[in-house]
Amino acid sequence: MKIIQLIQKPQLRGAEIFACQLSNHLMEQGHEVLVVTIFKGDAQLPFKGEIIDLARPLSKRFVDFQGWKKFNSIIREFKPDIIQANAADTLKFAVSSKILFSWKEPLVYRNANKMGDFIDSKFKWALNKFYISKVAYVISVSKECEKDFIKTFSYPEKRIRTVEIGVEEQELGGIPKDLQKIFKRGPVLSHIGGFVPEKNHKGLLRIFTETLKNNPDTQLLLIGKGRLEPEIKVRVEELQIKENVHFLGYRSDVLEVLYYSNAFVLPSLIEGLPAVILEAMYCKTPVVAYNVGGVGEVVLQGETGWIVEKNEEAKFQQHLEEILAGDENISERVKTAKNMISDKFLNKQIAQGFAKCYFEVLKS
Repeated sequence: MKIIQLIQKPQLRGAEIFACQLSNHLMEQGHEVLVVTIFKGDAQLPFKGEIIDLARPLSKRFVDFQGWKKFNSIIREFKPDIIQANAADTLKFAVSSKILFSWKEPLVYRNANKMGDFIDSKFKWALNKFYISKVAYVISVSKECEKDFIKTFSYPEKRIRTVEIGVEEQELGGIPKDLQKIFKRGPVLSHIGGFVPEKNHKGLLRIFTETLKNNPDTQLLLIGKGRLEPEIKVRVEELQIKENVHFLGYRSDVLEVLYYSNAFVLPSLIEGLPAVILEAMYCKTPVVAYNVGGVGEVVLQGETGWIVEKNEEAKFQQHLEEILAGDENISERVKTAKNMISDKFLNKQIAQGFAKCYFEVLKS
């Protein structure tokens, strides 16, 4: 097959990283893959093949005739069998190009979130339903997100399937040099996610502040970027925990950070199935997370991690303190979690699931 993977922009965010890792494995299977990015970005993406960067300005996010035209030209030249739009703005960009220039190649949508949680008006629902009506097939990141998608848009069950996100196998190095002093100060908690409302950094800071009362040497690493980062930095100053909270931006050594952390924390209010949870499990790092989206499909209380109902901050903190105190159940849970990742969630296995979906689309 010839496949185009359309992503938002060159950035080290979960959706873009996974799309590139998936593309590498699809190429190893013998398929020809082209990655196309829409907006300007500054990251070096982990893709071994050709990347075409349209470098469109974000101001053209909603109406971009030139961008849609350029994408149409790429399709005409590459002649793909399948085009996959990977979340965010890629769906409306691809559909707009398809309508305007009448290309016939089937469009697959990667649903990476519980979309019903984002639909807060009839206009948003109608607009998204229109875009989705132009899609040949949907690959959802989790069963919970699949059920939500079907319910929200009355989407045909025969045209949607769950193929989870995966983890890339690799040898792990030592503690990153620029973080060694931080790791020497005390236990380390890591959070990975963009600075957007649904990631709930404010709630995380409340939980962390309470945790510091009994564990004053604990450090919190915040990996990611986003529009709320300045506000969160101000909040850290107000809480007087600046010496314990570290803003690291995007990083390419996330697995090493996770491997040496005492716990990975994810108090998100909205999620699909974030790869960072699976990566933490791969690193045998304890995971504490809110039970949202597809998180509960992999973080099983008492088996593979510590899961808390949304906004139960005191219970979240309680689990963190158990881990920091060296709870006797830690080693068994992280071992079970690592085995689950090895059995079901490695990217080389996940890529086979995507290829199977593509073949189903082409047969129909």
